[in-house]
Amino acid sequence: MMKGKKILGLTLAASMTLSLLTACGGTTNQADSTDGEESTAGGSIKVAAIETSYGTDVWQQVCDAFTEQTGIEVELVTDKKLEDNIGPAMQGGEYPDVIHLAVGREAGLTEQFIKDKNIAEITDVLSMTVPGEDVTVGDKIVEGFVNDNSTTNPYADGKTYLAPMFYSPCGLFYNKGLFEEKGWEVPTTWDEMWELGDKAAAEGISLFTYPTTGYFDAFFYALMYEAGGEEFFYDATHYAEGIWDSDAAKTCFDIVEKLATYTNPITPAQANDQDFTQNQQLVLDNKALFMPNGTWIVSEMADAPRAEGFEWGMTALPAITADGDRYSYTFFEQMWIPAGAANIDGAKQFIAFMYSDTAADLFAAAGAAQPVTGIVDKLSGDNQIFYGIYDDGAKAALGAFAPYKSVAGLGTQREVFFDPVNALVSGSMTKDAWVDGIKTASDQMRANLT
Repeated sequence: MMKGKKILGLTLAASMTLSLLTACGGTTNQADSTDGEESTAGGSIKVAAIETSYGTDVWQQVCDAFTEQTGIEVELVTDKKLEDNIGPAMQGGEYPDVIHLAVGREAGLTEQFIKDKNIAEITDVLSMTVPGEDVTVGDKIVEGFVNDNSTTNPYADGKTYLAPMFYSPCGLFYNKGLFEEKGWEVPTTWDEMWELGDKAAAEGISLFTYPTTGYFDAFFYALMYEAGGEEFFYDATHYAEGIWDSDAAKTCFDIVEKLATYTNPITPAQANDQDFTQNQQLVLDNKALFMPNGTWIVSEMADAPRAEGFEWGMTALPAITADGDRYSYTFFEQMWIPAGAANIDGAKQFIAFMYSDTAADLFAAAGAAQPVTGIVDKLSGDNQIFYGIYDDGAKAALGAFAPYKSVAGLGTQREVFFDPVNALVSGSMTKDAWVDGIKTASDQMRANLT
């Protein structure tokens, strides 16, 4: 299923169009009260969770386990279009105590709460003991998911507001079977990438494709880390003055420009919400070697036809230099507490429970990986390989473009930074025109940071 992007700041984009793993449609699941003992920490809480490919049953299982452990009753609502479900009541001042809804969705509800500063701070949750265990939440969460990334810490004030939830490594996906058949090595540098592109072109195979331009957020974030490191990434995602004239920025633009010339020419015509799977099919049909994507691609294309001997492979972005770092962007969803929630203490207990072994095991069984230590050992098959990418030398890229106030005439980050890639591929836009648009928009974004 298509990632509905993005992540704001991974702020996250963010991008990778909206909750990446969310389908369209809409149903509601209202849980009955459980028979657990009376709550010792605030009676009951209301939890609202986006319904994704993981399904609804797992949420009920986790809520039941939470009630059994803490005595706190849970009223659960799940919906594929959660914003439509909970929006009217929130406009009237009635908020769920906990909301699981990532940034980057089309409705932009989470972003609106961030812009209005209506999300409760949850820094203290990191020092709370996980219910039923003897370890703190901060010790359970994988390093990097809450430390100064612009998604969990959107205001750059050293405080945490959004809790990291299910995560997915993003990288370049390819057909391992084709590489074995041809005797090709997976490129580890961009120079090797271009050499392979020429070799593949001689056999009528394009080097690259992409589902939609929304998938360039994760790609571009990883590329920024490779080109200039964490400092450049921070300055770029906060629209620092002159940042797009830096050597690191020029390197990123040059690579994307060159990659556009190696992209299957049919890609832009299919890079939309209706036809994006046709671009993904190019890899399964050996008409393109690589595409940016996340681990959900396996289930998303599970029933699609494929070339004989096809086998999923995933790699981090090639390094810019032979001794340079390689990065894989990590998309993750978020859980948060509205500032107007009636039971913030109970909500914090619920968030703390999300990182328990009990919850992680239930989620893993449903195909969702929590960012907790040891999670890779709980996975199997392709997922164990994909999630082990950081054990194979790749570094994790986290974060995304910082949020800014709505300004008339100013597009979204995707519209400014990534949508022009279609025009680069088709040849209707030059790199210089793309960069000029980014510079102009960045000036407005910087002036209107939230």
